[in-house]
Amino acid sequence: MRALFSKLVFGVMWLLHFLPFRAVAAVGEAIGALMFWLIPERRRVTRINLAKCFPQLGEDEREKLARAHFRAFVRSFFDRGILWWAPRERVRRFVLLEGTEYLEALAGKPVVLLAPHFVGLDAGGLRLARDYTIGSMYSRQKDPLFERLMYEGRTRFGGRLYPRQAGMRKVLRVIQSGEPFYYLPDMDFGPKASVFVPFFGVAAATTIGLSYIARTTHASVVPCVTRMLPGGGYVARLYPAWEGYPSGDDTADARRLLAFIEERALEMPEQYLWMHKRFKTRPEGEAKFY
Repeated sequence: MRALFSKLVFGVMWLLHFLPFRAVAAVGEAIGALMFWLIPERRRVTRINLAKCFPQLGEDEREKLARAHFRAFVRSFFDRGILWWAPRERVRRFVLLEGTEYLEALAGKPVVLLAPHFVGLDAGGLRLARDYTIGSMYSRQKDPLFERLMYEGRTRFGGRLYPRQAGMRKVLRVIQSGEPFYYLPDMDFGPKASVFVPFFGVAAATTIGLSYIARTTHASVVPCVTRMLPGGGYVARLYPAWEGYPSGDDTADARRLLAFIEERALEMPEQYLWMHKRFKTRPEGEAKFY
């Protein structure tokens, strides 16, 4: 049954990718509005995260934001049909790039592209891979069809993917070779190699992987945040390389990472990945949130 459902969903994605950007966006958002009621566990997690991070908002405002997040998240999933199967030129028009001069100024040098978990994450990564040789890590999927389509889609323009389960040694060599690495360090990966720093005022277990990689490979950190546009399409924006990073203080570096994400999340709050159990790992003695 699950395999049949997967084939149906990906079949719909393939059919949708022929439609205008605005039509794909409308369908994705409509399905997202429905999924808000069909996935109670993710709805609950989203509500808890928003209550923790935005206590100053009224309950009605947070509920509106939660529904907007579901629409954006599901739309981003169906937008992958365009990213995976549309011609190169259509992908170029679908995802615009800004700030590429910050990456090109570091050509041939170790670079980590810091890519927080906004819904446009895949769009930005694949658009960069269209024009540059980009590496990234990925987690293996339980659904073999999704695994194959995701891998083929993300590598269709020559991007390189390294399974997270393979560890960091190969990734470090890749970065040292001068291949920009698209890195996603803002999820809760558990207490190992993490520190607790505030995220919207809430203690969040945050990996020290970014500062470790930058320190080990002498890489520059260039943030990349992709914004979903109303009515279809995205803009992937690169920011200037961080100065004074890593600082030598892993906790200060982790806080700098989260402060940057907070700023971007306030610009487009519905587009950050609130469905993720960002506060699953708690300081010793503190009650669980979920």
